[in-house]
Amino acid sequence: MPPIPPLFTLPIEPKGAIICTQPSSRVYLLTFDSPPDNRLTPAFCASFILALDIVDRRFEKGVVITTSGIPKFYSNGLDYESAIKTKGFFEESLYPLWRRLLTYPMPTLALLPGHAFAAGLMTAMMHDYRFQNPHRGFLCLNELEFGAPLKAPMSSIFRQKLPSPHTYRTLVLEAKRFNALEALEGGLVDGLGGMNEVLKFVDELGLVDKAKSGVYGRMKREMWRETVGYLDDFGRSERRVEREMEEHKRREESGEKKIVEWEQSSRNGGAKLISCDEQFPQTNSDRGSFDEWGHQGKEQEHHCTSRGGEKLIAVKLRPGERANEDE
Repeated sequence: MPPIPPLFTLPIEPKGAIICTQPSSRVYLLTFDSPPDNRLTPAFCASFILALDIVDRRFEKGVVITTSGIPKFYSNGLDYESAIKTKGFFEESLYPLWRRLLTYPMPTLALLPGHAFAAGLMTAMMHDYRFQNPHRGFLCLNELEFGAPLKAPMSSIFRQKLPSPHTYRTLVLEAKRFNALEALEGGLVDGLGGMNEVLKFVDELGLVDKAKSGVYGRMKREMWRETVGYLDDFGRSERRVEREMEEHKRREESGEKKIVEWEQSSRNGGAKLISCDEQFPQTNSDRGSFDEWGHQGKEQEHHCTSRGGEKLIAVKLRPGERANEDE
């Protein structure tokens, strides 16, 4: 098959490009190539948005597929240190790109030839559909590993789109790397394969005709209202985070103060935990009834004592169970 001539090409400074081709009627393929790993810099985001605008305003409505010309990576996310130091990066570069994708007036599909990490995976999630290379690449939110808390839209897009809270938890709190089969089972992607499989998917779902009525983008704005709201109102989201951090700091300081007071009082002999006899008046008693494990018989209470001899904890035991004397 001869190379498909590009419809247009846009530069990505300093040495990258986005090429738009048409592999099938009304199917527009945006291939970005920004070495070494398609980081989401301001220049990358600006060129990506411009490419989407050109397709939307200069070509017949159809389907947009995005992919990478670098086989190892779809995108490796942000240049994090640069992103947090660049004034206006989120509200002026990254979030406008995500909003454009999330509410685009045609079906969008991200074809992932390799890794999609952190904001690279988030960018893929802003598309309507995702296909992953079955043989190469992982999908991962690794912010936990380098100490970057997720901002509101970064988290909400997964909360809204993933079918399982289990997958959401595993992504965020375990930083798991999902291979292709795991990503498909977890609902991160809609299919596995390359361009041939994607074109077949587009044809089977009749996606090229979905935007004809003119309401496709509006439907998506309503579907993903929560994330769209966070993207639109960056300032409010950031102020909410600041208030939460201030409140967290106050709670931490208050908790530390109480612990210090307790430690000082303990050294002076003034601290006293509630004893078992105060907490459980009927100690060392045998009661013939069903216990909390569903066993019928006599329930025994075992006392753990402090070094001073005072009883501190009463532990309920099942019949025949021994207490751990080290507790």
